[in-house]
Amino acid sequence: MREARVTAERGSILLGVSVPRSVLETRIDALVPRRSTPVVVYDGGEEGETLAARAARRLTELGYTDVRTLDGGLRAWADAGHKVHLGGTHVVGQSFGEFVEDVHGTPHVTVAELRAAQARGEDVVILDSRPTEEFVVHSLPGGTSIPGAELVYRADEVVSSPDTLVVVNCAGRTRSILGAQTLINAGLPNRVVALAGGTQSWILEGHTLEHGTVSAAPPPSPAALDRARARARGVAERFGVRAIDGATLRQFREERERRSLYLLDVRTPEEFTAGHLPGSRSAPSWEVAPWIFRFAGTHHARIVLLDDPDLVRATVTASWLEQLGWGEVFVTSIAEAGGERATGPDVPTVLGLTDVPSTDPLALRDALASATPPVVVDLAPSPDYGAGHIPGAVFAIRARLADSAADLPGAGAITLTSPDGVLARLAVRDLTAATDRPVTALAGGTAAWVDAGLALATGEERLLHPADDAVPHGWRETDPERQKEGFRRYLAWELGLVAELRQDDTVPFRRFR
Repeated sequence: MREARVTAERGSILLGVSVPRSVLETRIDALVPRRSTPVVVYDGGEEGETLAARAARRLTELGYTDVRTLDGGLRAWADAGHKVHLGGTHVVGQSFGEFVEDVHGTPHVTVAELRAAQARGEDVVILDSRPTEEFVVHSLPGGTSIPGAELVYRADEVVSSPDTLVVVNCAGRTRSILGAQTLINAGLPNRVVALAGGTQSWILEGHTLEHGTVSAAPPPSPAALDRARARARGVAERFGVRAIDGATLRQFREERERRSLYLLDVRTPEEFTAGHLPGSRSAPSWEVAPWIFRFAGTHHARIVLLDDPDLVRATVTASWLEQLGWGEVFVTSIAEAGGERATGPDVPTVLGLTDVPSTDPLALRDALASATPPVVVDLAPSPDYGAGHIPGAVFAIRARLADSAADLPGAGAITLTSPDGVLARLAVRDLTAATDRPVTALAGGTAAWVDAGLALATGEERLLHPADDAVPHGWRETDPERQKEGFRRYLAWELGLVAELRQDDTVPFRRFR
C-alpha cells in the first residue's frame, strides 16, 4: 500500500502487487474483480494505525469480504527470514527478464559490436520492442518499433532475408531480452540478439539518440501471416499453450464469482477501440509480458488472452505467462467468443466515486484573484506536477493528505485537483473528515483548467510531502552526468537480479526445454 519510491527504496515482497493507498480505488476493481478474493494488504510495519489497516478498512467499505493485513508488515516478513527485494515497485518483472536470459542463454551484442557491424556494411535490422509511444520519445538511429508479441506477428515485414542480423532493443535490458528470445523461440531463421543495455548503453557509449521518429512495422501480409501462424503453433506446442472454444469461455464467465477470471485483449489499443468483447480489458502484448501484475492481481486465477483468429499474439504472450507462472493461461479469438462487440477505449472502473462539492475552472480562477483565495492542492503524480500545475498549487500525496490537514497553508477554502479530477473527488472525502475548512474538487481536474485556456506553472515547488510517489531514474535527469550515473546504477541492479532470485523461495518462474 506504500508509495512507489518507498517500495523501491525500502523493499517489497516479490509476489506482492503494488497498489499505493493513494490510488487504491482507481486500480483495485481491475486488479481484483472478484469481491470474495482473499486479499492481504501490507505496508512497512510502522507503529500505530498503519497504512495497511486504513487500506483494509477501505477495501471492506468497497465490498471486499475477505481482507486481512499482514501482521508486522514488511518488517515482520524480513524478520521471519524471507527475502525482501529492493530497487523497484515490481521487481518480479525485471527479474523475469534476467531469469530468461540465464535459462535460455539469450545472445546479445554490445553497442560497440553493433556499430562495428553497421560500419562494415553488414545487413542489420534494429527492432525496438517498446511501445511506439516510447519509441517516438527516443530511439536508436535506423530502428523500427515492433513491441511485444507484435514481433512475431510483424517481423517478416521488416526482416526480408534470413541472413539479416536482427538486433532487439529497449531502454534497458528486460524487453530487449524478452523480445530477442521471443523471435528465437518462434524459430525466426535469422541470428537474433538483444542489445546489451539498450538505449541507456547507447548514451553511456557517447552516442546520440533520435527523437520524434515514427517508424513502425506494418501489419503482416497474407504470406507473412501464414509464417507467423506456423511459428505460433510451434510456440504453443513447446510451452503448452491451451486454446479454448466459445463454450469453455462461457463456462469460465459463468464461474467467475467462484474462480477469478481476467479477459485480456492483447491486440493493439487501436484494434481494441474499434471493437472488443464486452467485459474485456485492453492489455497489449507488450504490457502483459512480463508486466502481468498490472492487469491480474490474483495469483492462480484464470487468464484468457483474446486475439484475432490467427491467435499469434495471444499464443506468444501466453508462452511467456506460462513461464512466469502467475496464473492459469488460455487463448481464444474474439470471433470464437461470439456475441456483440463493444467499441471505445478501455476505461477502468473507479470504486467509491461519489458526488462531491466542486468548483469549475473559471470560478477557481476568479477565487484565486480574490482577497481570500483558496489553497489549491494538486494530487497529480509528482513528475506531472513538476511539468505543469495551477499557479500557486501545493503538491500533496493523497494517502498522507488527511494527516497533514493542519499543515496546509491559509485558513480558508481548499480546492483539490488531479490530472482528470478523479483522484481529487476521492480525496474530498478524506480531507473533509480531517478539517473544518470547506473542501471542493476542481471539476475535470487540471485538464479542465488547461481546456479553459488557463496557464500552468512548472517546477517542483511548494511540496507538502516528499515526492515519494515516483521512482527516480536516469531518464528524468537533465544533467548528462547525473543521467549516466542513473543509467549505470539501473543496469547494474538488473544484472544482479538473478543472484537475488536465488535467495527467494517464492519465485514462481518455470523452466521449459
